[in-house]
Amino acid sequence: MARRLRGTLEQEIVDVLAGAKEPLTVARVNELLPGALAHTTVMTTLARMHGKGILDRTPSGRGYAYRLAAPIETLPAAQAARDMHRLLDKYGRRADVLARFVAELTPDDERMLLRLLGREDGEPDEGREP
Repeated sequence: MARRLRGTLEQEIVDVLAGAKEPLTVARVNELLPGALAHTTVMTTLARMHGKGILDRTPSGRGYAYRLAAPIETLPAAQAARDMHRLLDKYGRRADVLARFVAELTPDDERMLLRLLGREDGEPDEGREP
């Protein structure tokens, strides 16, 4: 059997779960995937995707049922945010990393970030430190 390209199985799983009306077990996900895969392959991939924050899971029998952690259209943004948090945690000097990130923002991105933080005019919100 031909091997899938890297990331292809994850994308196929996202597609399967995006079309599901309820969380799916490993066995059900495997049934809906194209091609024949070992149960352990699907189980391991689902567990890794859960670890990355792409999927949520709930207990179901002796295993879990999985669903997307966010609407499919917001998954890339959610994954990028998780990656940013992971990098901040990895390097430890959060203030230095964030300062460098902010210093390299375009003016449009800087305005957007201020708006998202609730500081249209650059002044801190009430109850929020500068």
